[in-house]
Amino acid sequence: MMVATEDAIRIRGLEKSFPGFHLGPLDLNVPKGAIYGLIGANGAGKTTTIDLIMGMGAKEAGDIHVFGFDHIRDEVEMKKRVGYVSPDLNFNAWGTVRRLIGFIRAFYADWDDTYCAELLDRLKIGWTDKIATLSYGSRTKLALIVALAHRPALLLLDEPTAGLDAISKRELFTELLDAVQDEERTVLISSHNLDDLQRFTDHIGILHHGKLLVEGSTAELVERYRLVDCLSRDGQIPKTTEGLIVQRHDGDRWRLLVDSTQHPLEALEAQGLTEITATPVTLEELFVGLVKER
Repeated sequence: MMVATEDAIRIRGLEKSFPGFHLGPLDLNVPKGAIYGLIGANGAGKTTTIDLIMGMGAKEAGDIHVFGFDHIRDEVEMKKRVGYVSPDLNFNAWGTVRRLIGFIRAFYADWDDTYCAELLDRLKIGWTDKIATLSYGSRTKLALIVALAHRPALLLLDEPTAGLDAISKRELFTELLDAVQDEERTVLISSHNLDDLQRFTDHIGILHHGKLLVEGSTAELVERYRLVDCLSRDGQIPKTTEGLIVQRHDGDRWRLLVDSTQHPLEALEAQGLTEITATPVTLEELFVGLVKER
């Protein structure tokens, strides 16, 4: 039975353990039609989360629903609606591009042959190309073609730009932007390319050591935080103040990452700070600052 939800992906209480690592409990919401960037350092839990959505590995606790479908009980119905790209995918066993596509298209009644051919042409992948001889970037493009050709409602992209040169990254993001023009299509993408994610996404979740630090609209999160340079009269900054994170200091001068919803500039002055200047943050500065606290 489907669960009524406004989210493309709804995760509640998800947990999974490996030696030296524990994911969760994780609650995560990816709205329908959103381009959601899941970011975190290596080992933060991004790939584990995406793998568990796809049913690769057994979760220890929690629920995962995709368009209201339980990811295990309704696996077939769910996967009809999902395109998946991962650097771990290996298509060498099919030999050529034509054989691979011929095999995969049989699983999708809505496979679009014309669109598939257009993608192959635009990304410069040949029908007769031998998969084993393709460059790393071309294998990633092939995985994207296979994921897109049945026009899925949800794209799960795990580090799709890893190992790509600047030109290949631009080609890949161009295709992704074209593919998601339909506001009904949803994307969950994990990546270390934070500049690209700041331009490309409209929602962000930041994972650290298996915990979700923040989640929300990309624009609102970036707007919410400020880098503040200031002078402390007594040379001290309250270290336990929520929403105020020390980035560096030199004597009485400090740089802070400040949650402006908790600490407006006027409130900082009331705490004894002077010569306050505030500048907007990039997504990378926000990520580094939030992780640094921990």
